[in-house]
Amino acid sequence: MAIKQNIILIGPAGAGKSTIGKLLSEYLHVDFFDSDSVIEQRAGADIGWIIDIEGECGFRHREENIINSLTEKTNIVLAIGDGAIINKRNRNRINARGYVIYLATSIEKQLSRAKRDKSDNSLLRDKLEMMIKEREPLYQNTSDIIIDTDNKNVNVIVNEIIEYINKK
Repeated sequence: MAIKQNIILIGPAGAGKSTIGKLLSEYLHVDFFDSDSVIEQRAGADIGWIIDIEGECGFRHREENIINSLTEKTNIVLAIGDGAIINKRNRNRINARGYVIYLATSIEKQLSRAKRDKSDNSLLRDKLEMMIKEREPLYQNTSDIIIDTDNKNVNVIVNEIIEYINKK
């Protein structure tokens, strides 16, 4: 199948963007990119280190540049970091340059996928609730389609995305 645009996966951490993106790209025979992985590759350091050294602002600047660069490509599947949606220029670029698929998930699924011990869960839950409150409206308003990833097999989700793209 030849796709006419990029497919861009958005959503919170633990929604399955990378896992689904890789499988989707294999099925479509197109390249897959994860913006966070590209940032780390180009910086030669992990995101935590980048934020420690450059601050959140420095990281977000790198992220914006990478998303701009990646979305200029054609016929790719791209998973963007969960916080990239905050930047209006990122939202405008992904809307203009591809089908935006919001992979939604519950906080409970995020917690189970984070595989943290119980002592961390209350703090992590508070952080996730704060982030989703801020980002949920942005995810919803930016996406072309919303797919709930809770309790669904990855192959089912990929098929839902393919069906959506085929209708366009």
